[in-house]
Amino acid sequence: MSDTWLELKNKVVVVTGAVGGMGRVICQEFAKQQAKVVMLDLDVEAVEAYAKEVADEYKVETLALGIDTTDESAVDKAVTQVIEKFGRVDTLVNTAAMLRGCPLEDLPLEEWRQTVDINLTGYFLVSQRFGRVMIEQKSGNMVHVSTIASIFPETYSAAYSSTKAGVNMLSRQIAAEWGQFGVRSNCVLPCLVKTPLSASFYADPEVESGRKALTANKRIGNTMDIANAVLYLSSDRSDYTNGHELRVEGGFGIMMGDQIPKPGGRREFAEKQHNDYLAKINENKL
Repeated sequence: MSDTWLELKNKVVVVTGAVGGMGRVICQEFAKQQAKVVMLDLDVEAVEAYAKEVADEYKVETLALGIDTTDESAVDKAVTQVIEKFGRVDTLVNTAAMLRGCPLEDLPLEEWRQTVDINLTGYFLVSQRFGRVMIEQKSGNMVHVSTIASIFPETYSAAYSSTKAGVNMLSRQIAAEWGQFGVRSNCVLPCLVKTPLSASFYADPEVESGRKALTANKRIGNTMDIANAVLYLSSDRSDYTNGHELRVEGGFGIMMGDQIPKPGGRREFAEKQHNDYLAKINENKL
């Protein structure tokens, strides 16, 4: 992708969950576009090492901050450090999240609260604090990595779907309240994407082929698919897109009808009906 079309050169981009499966690729792709990348992650050593690696490879300025995005004072300090170093913030990308499996009837309250804190409160807190800077400078945009499971419940995933549905609404509310100040907020909704976290799912060929069958594209997504969507929504090319949820899921959401069984298989059933119709025409029975 051309670095001139997106016009992200020298933009100051803050990414949470920067050394996660999606976060790493998103940071790398912004660096390829010659943006200045601020990496936030709980893993201090990993984020510092990755920020140096990206800076050396792409010759861009980076800033690594090891913080807990649910810690109010830590987020405030991060905002101060970003402004002191770069003077502004153009884009915030929220990717930090947790997913644990558990039936709702067995879910401990503490685990529910932890998921809400990381997946929703953390997004709110970082968005609010960096949003104040964007409001003051009268420009900026936010991209929140949500999930298709915010629309279609991910069963037995504890609080995951509920919190991600909250992220979608938070993003819309930001757009509705802050659009007047030149601030945009959108979500990216991935599904069936192979990341380091989900790679074990695809070790079973039967699972992979079953998942491919659920998409219109008949393939599993990758982190580049998500990064491409994030960069587009972060650029002025999407300037009139606000409060939107962009599904990056290979057509998963339109395939419900395709999953309904028909005798002999859906395509085979349709072909038989068509051939029967042609046969009747040939026999002058229609």
